[in-house]
Amino acid sequence: MPSSSTFASERYSRQVLFPGIGESGQQKLAAAHVALVGCGATGAAAAALLARAGVGTLTLIDRDFVEESNLQRQVLFDESDAREALPKAEAARRKIALFNSDVTVRAHVADLTPGNIHQLLAGTQIILDATDNFETRYLINDYAVEQGRPWIYSAAIAAYAVSMNILPGETSCLACIFPRPPSGAVETCDTVGILNTAVNFAASIAVTEALKFLTGLQSKMRRTLLSCDLWSNEWSEVSAAVPHPACEVCAARNFRHLRGEGRPHITLCGRNSVQIHEHQRPVDLAALETRLRPHGEVRSNQLLLRFTRGDHTLTVFADGRAIIQGTTDVALARSLYARFVGS
Repeated sequence: MPSSSTFASERYSRQVLFPGIGESGQQKLAAAHVALVGCGATGAAAAALLARAGVGTLTLIDRDFVEESNLQRQVLFDESDAREALPKAEAARRKIALFNSDVTVRAHVADLTPGNIHQLLAGTQIILDATDNFETRYLINDYAVEQGRPWIYSAAIAAYAVSMNILPGETSCLACIFPRPPSGAVETCDTVGILNTAVNFAASIAVTEALKFLTGLQSKMRRTLLSCDLWSNEWSEVSAAVPHPACEVCAARNFRHLRGEGRPHITLCGRNSVQIHEHQRPVDLAALETRLRPHGEVRSNQLLLRFTRGDHTLTVFADGRAIIQGTTDVALARSLYARFVGS
């Protein structure tokens, strides 16, 4: 039987042959620590690519759970994960362990907030965005600029993919290009759909840029906001080579998102649902299951509980956070939470 070192050498042999990586680059990847914020479509694809490339430590942060509709594009999950409604971060950790047990995966079933961002992202070298909302992206941007840590903005919707490298002190930050988040109705994969090819394209670009950074080739990283529509073949690039001199974040160093100013306690999170994250307190899921069982259908595991009553499903996490499905009415969501979980 070959030794573990021989096996590892064979595993990465084709990547080591690539001149941009080589033996020294592979050693740097093994010692690297990357954070992915979001383990949905883009995040799952990026996590798989990073793990297969031999990045030594991955921190995965995600607030959601696996559903059947995810399986069309979220490559780390399968039908059993959806049946069990496993949290995506934990499901991703388990899958990565099956194909590369040498990678250390730190899975956090959590919503990234001003209160936990310093703890969850401590020790990471670069942050990959795989979120579904600008609220979290502006928080990451504040943190990255404050810490002088690079991050990569990525998004995919329909057949459209976008990516941008943020290298604090060198390039534009997110707020340089988008001083304010999009206003009005925002398209989501629940309203306009999404191609799994767009997701994988965005993830591939982000991971390639991350590999450049981790192997010491920061000079080769792209300095543009790249966007493309894979269906219409429309491509565009906007220069992001230098910080904007009047930027509120990287010029004035005003980190209002990091301070939590204006952060809503209740947020809409797509797919006809509302997330409640104002109750940061532990929940005894076993006791809650006993209490809710007479009132509707209850399914639970060690990480979350799902309670269905009529048209609404409450998914409650151990930290007190919840996703209420079946409504976008914030008042109704708050009422359901208070009635069945507690105020």
